[in-house]
Amino acid sequence: MENGTKVGRGFTLWFTGLSGAGKTTISEIVEHELRNRSRKIEVLDGDIVRTNLSKGLGFSREDRDTNVLRIGFVANLLTRNGVGVIVSAISPFKEVRDQVRRNIGEDFVEIFVDAPLEVCAERDVKGLYEKAFSGEIPQFTGVSDPYEAPVAPELHIKTDEEEPNESAMRVIGHLEELGYLRPVEALNRA
Repeated sequence: MENGTKVGRGFTLWFTGLSGAGKTTISEIVEHELRNRSRKIEVLDGDIVRTNLSKGLGFSREDRDTNVLRIGFVANLLTRNGVGVIVSAISPFKEVRDQVRRNIGEDFVEIFVDAPLEVCAERDVKGLYEKAFSGEIPQFTGVSDPYEAPVAPELHIKTDEEEPNESAMRVIGHLEELGYLRPVEALNRA
């Protein structure tokens, strides 16, 4: 690490929020910016992890917790080896997110991607909310299953009030403030 900063050190950006809130959209923009700045980055998207690492798990509370803990385990391994990790997962329960935070430690950055349920349902291209509202999909987070919003996330992004690029640049700015990234001005002077 140079001059007491965390440049080159691993971190986990944990994007949490309802389906359709904008987690994946914002995290993809953040990923692109970090790769442009030559950071080692791995993305752990909840849907992709569920298909590969957590295949066979259902949507009971226990299975959801297991899925989040598995994602957290992989994020911790990568983080402690100098990789910037971007997690995009609903991760509905505070207790389990807090457990992942404790495991990763100070390099964990929780980002609450927040949008009203109605807005998430309007954005839903897969028709999942419609099915959940009609009862076709049981245990759907935010409809028939709870979502416990973070109480004190490092960043609270309201996607019904700002554009995805603006949200992503807030995340990048936060990483600069924390010392994980050099500000662009410093890069231009180097």
